Amino acid sequence: MITKMKLSHFNFDLPEELLAKRPPQNRDESRLLVVHRDTGKIEHRQFKNVIDYFDDQDVIILNNTKVFPARMYGNKEKTGARIEVFLLRELNKENRLWDVLVDPARKIRIGNKLYFGEDSSLVAEVIDNTTSRGRTLRFLFDGPYEAFREKLDELGQTPIPKYLNREPDEDDDVRFQTVYAKKQGAVAAPTAGMHFSRHLLKRLEIKGVNIAEVTLHVGLGTFRPVEVEDLSKHKMESEQISISEKACNTVNKALKENRKICSVGTTSLRAIESSVSTHGTLNPYEGWTNKFIFPPYDFRIPNCMITNFHAPKSTLMMHTAAFCGFDLLKEAYAEAIKEKYKFFTYGDAMLIL
Repeated sequence: MITKMKLSHFNFDLPEELLAKRPPQNRDESRLLVVHRDTGKIEHRQFKNVIDYFDDQDVIILNNTKVFPARMYGNKEKTGARIEVFLLRELNKENRLWDVLVDPARKIRIGNKLYFGEDSSLVAEVIDNTTSRGRTLRFLFDGPYEAFREKLDELGQTPIPKYLNREPDEDDDVRFQTVYAKKQGAVAAPTAGMHFSRHLLKRLEIKGVNIAEVTLHVGLGTFRPVEVEDLSKHKMESEQISISEKACNTVNKALKENRKICSVGTTSLRAIESSVSTHGTLNPYEGWTNKFIFPPYDFRIPNCMITNFHAPKSTLMMHTAAFCGFDLLKEAYAEAIKEKYKFFTYGDAMLIL
């Protein structure tokens, strides 16, 4: 067993054809690789069979964040150059200030104006440089705030990942979102949750499985490449989280009764592990987290996890390895590649028990 984890430990060869380009026809009919940590046994199922692993009063923790249409295209004043603007987060509601990424960045300087929409009905001014691609924009919009947000939604596109190399379509507008998404604020979907259909959630409810909802608004920091070999030196960007008292009560009751507590996705996992009391219970929390989980890590809350198959060297793979165990995860990934499971956003799922 490796004692000190390095970036290079998380590299592996992933055949191009295993990148999922489209979601499966039905959400709950993606494939499911089941890993038993106690025995090392691996099973091959369909996602809808996940119900077989849960009993009455077990808990499933879902991230109810909702993706907003964060990718916009504008034209630079005078030159008319087409500029991609990726909305990251709202900095100030009243002044319409947003933290964004621009591409190509070299053309965008403080003082430049960008025009959006065929009729240039929305204008933004660059007021600050934050990083090499980061800018602060002030949107110039006279109407009420609700009308401004409607305009952003109208002009924005579903922010599907760049590796898909295509424009988003109506199918993406529905499928790049969980069926239980409620609180708008994410620029990427919590992908493990996209496998749940309404029908499957209803079947789990009938079986007596309790659902606890938390919120972590997924930002691009989750996908930012790790560029340091020593993982302890990697800094995660902060993401906003919300954990209600109701969710805590559901989880803490299950903890007390030694039930199965399943975190759906690395985002739910990070949210709950960011607010653990000294007694090892879950606390309500409203705020931010920049928690980076990598092996070895002692989990206090979940004893079970659902996740997708992640990119080599990604923080998502590192979170999963911390939960599964590094050696067992490498075995599971090798098996998934051999059996041609699909990877990334629209890919297949793993259940780690």
